[in-house]
Amino acid sequence: GTSPTFWTRREEGGGTRFSEISCRGQHGAVQPFSDEDASIETLSHCSSFSDATSVADEGGETNEDSAQQDFQYKLKGFIDSTVDKSAKTRQGALDGLKTAMATRILYEFISERRMTITDSIERCLKKGKGEEQRAAASLACLLCIQLGSGIESEEVFKTLKPIFKNILADGSANIQARQAVATSLGLCTLVAEDDILDVQATMECFENLFTRSYAKADGTCPSISPQMSQLHTNSLRSWALLLTICSSSQLKDILHLLKLQRLLESDDVNMRIAAGETIALLFELARDIDSDFEFDGWDELCDKLNALATDCNKHRAKTDKRKQRSVFRDVLKAVEEGAFQSETIRFGTERMNIDSWVRKRTYDAFREFVGSGMNYHLQANEFIRDVFELGPPMLVDSATMKAMKISRFERHLHNSAAFKARTKARSKFRDKRVDVGEF
Repeated sequence: GTSPTFWTRREEGGGTRFSEISCRGQHGAVQPFSDEDASIETLSHCSSFSDATSVADEGGETNEDSAQQDFQYKLKGFIDSTVDKSAKTRQGALDGLKTAMATRILYEFISERRMTITDSIERCLKKGKGEEQRAAASLACLLCIQLGSGIESEEVFKTLKPIFKNILADGSANIQARQAVATSLGLCTLVAEDDILDVQATMECFENLFTRSYAKADGTCPSISPQMSQLHTNSLRSWALLLTICSSSQLKDILHLLKLQRLLESDDVNMRIAAGETIALLFELARDIDSDFEFDGWDELCDKLNALATDCNKHRAKTDKRKQRSVFRDVLKAVEEGAFQSETIRFGTERMNIDSWVRKRTYDAFREFVGSGMNYHLQANEFIRDVFELGPPMLVDSATMKAMKISRFERHLHNSAAFKARTKARSKFRDKRVDVGEF
């Protein structure tokens, strides 16, 4: 329960100064990373992504090594604090580790301590309460993302999978913990499960949950609380994620589940959207297996999708309707025409096209955990690059990066020119308008 304290070394005025740093705030809680912490690029083992020139300007390798040591001390403090007696301290430690793993490539550091971190996650999942369990479940996913697909993440997942499944199936467990586990179990299975039969067994766990939201035969929806509906929605999204790694023979067995359209009647907009996107994904996978794939209830399904794409129900919130209509226009095109609205993701010097429902579901699943660090992971995380077939990380030297950067003055000139052009165009348009006051 004592506060982990470390000493950091700084070079000042030709001498060396040592100062004390602590991982705790005023009230003993472990402090998660600040935005300043998240900006230290030197902490990645992929040193090719840092600017060597800027490092030299700041004092060269000495400062880089010092920053890395300070940061690793902080990480070790977080790991130690995950077993603290205080729930608030454990929560802060889990959040700190989550932020670090979401914004850095820390493979070497984590690999050496993976079992210690796994033990901490296991303890927090078993003995913690809602928010702590939620943070521990998310950290488990980030740990697997850092370790990649292989024996290390498999060992982590074998320890945590039974606990995940117990929480997910336990109706008396904290609902927030179950929601988080429903999402984390899906991605951990994608990354670290080595047996396709075990993948199917996990999919059945998810299926046992989201089918409880199915509309009844008479069209009425079961009475479900918003929090329980969120659990079912998370389960459906994880089920859909695991669809993307099923074999053709397994998919043929699953396709009868196009009764998923019964979820389109749900009162929860997020469930309706998840169901629509999963139906689009199923059609895409089915047509990949058989280009002449036909569905018996095609006309009825298209009518339902069209109704949701043009929904004007007054009892629904405007923001919900707008969001729903946008998604279901795309879903309807996917079912009717096999189309997908492509999107380009830019990161560093590269770009990636999200050009299918499979790729979209996979991208969204990873982004849910790494958040704003997704572009960084697309550049530097070998496992994620392999998932999206981007090849090994590109080595970009500082000269190339400098040449690509636009100076602040050049950017100002460009923006000024664009502003003048817009003003001119709008002025011409205004001149052509009729003055209503004359009538």
